[in-house]
Amino acid sequence: MSTPKDYVLEVEDLGVSFDGFKAVDGFNFYLDANTVHVIIGPNGAGKTTVLDLICGKTKATSGTVKFKGKEMRGMREYCIVRAGIGRKFQNPSIYENLTVLENLEISHPAGRGIFGCLLFRRTPAIQQQIESTAAQIGLQDKLDTEAGILSHGQKQWLEIGMLLMQEPEIIMLDEPVAGMSVRERTETAALIRRISANRSVIVIEHDMEFVREIADRVTVMHLGQILSEGSMETVSADPKVIEVYIGH
Repeated sequence: MSTPKDYVLEVEDLGVSFDGFKAVDGFNFYLDANTVHVIIGPNGAGKTTVLDLICGKTKATSGTVKFKGKEMRGMREYCIVRAGIGRKFQNPSIYENLTVLENLEISHPAGRGIFGCLLFRRTPAIQQQIESTAAQIGLQDKLDTEAGILSHGQKQWLEIGMLLMQEPEIIMLDEPVAGMSVRERTETAALIRRISANRSVIVIEHDMEFVREIADRVTVMHLGQILSEGSMETVSADPKVIEVYIGH
């Protein structure tokens, strides 16, 4: 069994209130290295808010968020990204007028800041990383394609690739297969399993079949708190989960 020092992310007693309403209340979450941990639950359960708190988009009113033992709570969003925690929102945020290659290129950390932009050059090492990332997300044949004409699924994969260019140790994905075809969902599941080989992935999802394909561990939220946790088989058999979520 894992001990706290083994966790890449430790979230303890995390909470946030909006005008007296506790959107997240006493949330405890422990993420192992190189695993896919899925958070499920009904709409309004607080799932996306948890990701907002971890990445610094929303400021927590209580609790701690420790990444490899270092406290993240109170840090600026860009500092959390640079520390090694990447976040993908539900709608893809890509540069549609740029090619796949250019989208991946501008995501490289060497281009950060004013001087980074001015002095940035596509070195052989960066080119190799771009090609390797494109192959990982299944877009190796689309490097010269303008991002705006990609399919919905390909745009989602491109944004994941843009995160991978930053080499994060944790990637957080909010409903990554929403709006995808069956084939795209299958390919996305395979992609998530590939990228979890050397990093941890937190996923928010409603598609239970997709969750079964990817999840090493599942946390079920309800009313801002943890309702159940364990393998998909364990939580799907939990009477409380069936009553408030799966049964509906």
